[in-house]
Amino acid sequence: MSIPNLETTLKQLRLSGLAGTLSLRLQEAAANRLSHEEFLENLIQDEINVRKERLLSRRTKAADFHRLRTLEDFDWRFNPNIPRKQIYDLAAGQFIRQATDVLFIGPPGVGKTHLAQALGYEAIRLNFQVLYRSIFDLVRDFLKDEAFNQQDRVLRRYLKPDLLIIDDMGLKALWDSRPCPNTPANTSWKWSCAVTRTAPPS
Repeated sequence: MSIPNLETTLKQLRLSGLAGTLSLRLQEAAANRLSHEEFLENLIQDEINVRKERLLSRRTKAADFHRLRTLEDFDWRFNPNIPRKQIYDLAAGQFIRQATDVLFIGPPGVGKTHLAQALGYEAIRLNFQVLYRSIFDLVRDFLKDEAFNQQDRVLRRYLKPDLLIIDDMGLKALWDSRPCPNTPANTSWKWSCAVTRTAPPS
């Protein structure tokens, strides 16, 4: 079978990652005299890498970040009072595994939104499902006309992810001891909620 035909067959089998690097890997194998096992291992790893990238892309899109932000992009010099070690500890995802909530409180413009979304992205990279909503998104989701006819569907969207990020809580009082708003007290929570809230003026 010719290389073009083989690449077409691989795509039909939904092995596009493998198909995309086949020609390059063949050249590499010939140049470096790789064994069949080494050649196959490289091809399989290419397919795995492509699938991981696609999953990351799908989950990032599903998280609905207003703008993708990362910890690498954060300017720690801008606000040196932020405890970098604690942020990176959160980025390891243990608080999600333990279904523990996180609350960021501070005046406007100190980096709460950036860090919340960056932690969300790190959670996706750890294979967690994430949903980001501002408080305005949340209110709009539950108050728009179709939501009244599909409240279970809207609620399931909020309950499905491992990490729910609610941004821009403003100056309003926080809800009671339950993890997230407007839910029955006997709800069984299996995810974490990260919230950013603007601190009242001192």
